[in-house]
Amino acid sequence: MEARINPASTQRLTRSTALRGSVTVMTIFDYLLNIALISLVVLQMRGRRLDRRGLVLPLALVSWAASHYLRGIPTGGTDGLMVAIGVTAGLVLGTASAALTRLETDKDGVVVARATIAAAALWVIGIGGRMGFALYTQYGGAPAIERFSQAHHITAAGWVDGMVLMALVEVASRTLILWARSRSLVGGRPQPLAVG
Repeated sequence: MEARINPASTQRLTRSTALRGSVTVMTIFDYLLNIALISLVVLQMRGRRLDRRGLVLPLALVSWAASHYLRGIPTGGTDGLMVAIGVTAGLVLGTASAALTRLETDKDGVVVARATIAAAALWVIGIGGRMGFALYTQYGGAPAIERFSQAHHITAAGWVDGMVLMALVEVASRTLILWARSRSLVGGRPQPLAVG
């Protein structure tokens, strides 16, 4: 954020509100995407076939979000650190969620994933944390985040990219680990494309 001179005052500089406008507003699509991602794991608590569709859908959802929100990935300064923190948090949450998900084969030989309460909780913590941050920013926390961002030289892009990459890595790592575990469970045989 840059400080600029307020033409209406000779007393002080004014601060740009670019952070507020870039980070705070959650759209209906943001809510729906987060609900869809949570639903994927909650549905797995009952047991869900881990077929191609079950593997591709979460990756498609986060790929769409990444293409919608990412405009470039900052690698330097504090923004780069925010991206690294987001990627690391996503990797930890996704890996732990995958490790806590039970896999078994059904009568047709298709792998079924059953998310444990702990796996679902980690998934919800990741998504809920990102939603909570956005809602806090939108409903009163923006000035505090703006002050923190200015003090630590974090731009809106650093926050957004860190959060989006956290989601992308969380979903991708969980999905790829479940895929690798399912392949070892069925001895590397290709899984049939199941409907349910």
